[in-house]
Amino acid sequence: MKTCAKRPTIFGVAQLPVALLASLTGLILLLAVGANKVVASSHEQDIVDTAVAAGSFKTLVTALKEAGLVETLKGKGPFTVFAPTDEAFAKIPKDQLNALLADQKKLTAVLTYHVVSGKAVAADVKSGPLKTVQGQTLKVEVSSTGVQVDNAKVIKADVMASNGVIHVIDTVLMPK
Repeated sequence: MKTCAKRPTIFGVAQLPVALLASLTGLILLLAVGANKVVASSHEQDIVDTAVAAGSFKTLVTALKEAGLVETLKGKGPFTVFAPTDEAFAKIPKDQLNALLADQKKLTAVLTYHVVSGKAVAADVKSGPLKTVQGQTLKVEVSSTGVQVDNAKVIKADVMASNGVIHVIDTVLMPK
């Protein structure tokens, strides 16, 4: 009768073969390094590149290009941007949106109305007026149900970028 040798155990668990253990360790390290790069890359990208990478700001990015504001928002900053999603832009009737995109002066006023100088993370935002780069003020209302900026709801806060922060909103803000 042949007997099989027992595998040595550690804390009652059979030891894994060295090759399998080395492979798992390598995989864990690869995943950790990869995850670190994904997290780091969002902070390494500027506001424009972060918006492009998100994929839900195609209309905003197109508008920034039309207004000639891409280089500004790729600059040093810091900036706080209340960024309307593609769905927010879809609320504007198509003919009005096309007219806005064709009028660089008006488009610039609308877009800069979404930008505040400095980096205002959600924890720093308080109810009250907030002066925009455009010159007018936004009315910010902080409550138990969330943050409202003029008539827009902040649906995602603190999307960090290398030169500021993006707060995602559900409505395009229009200057008064």
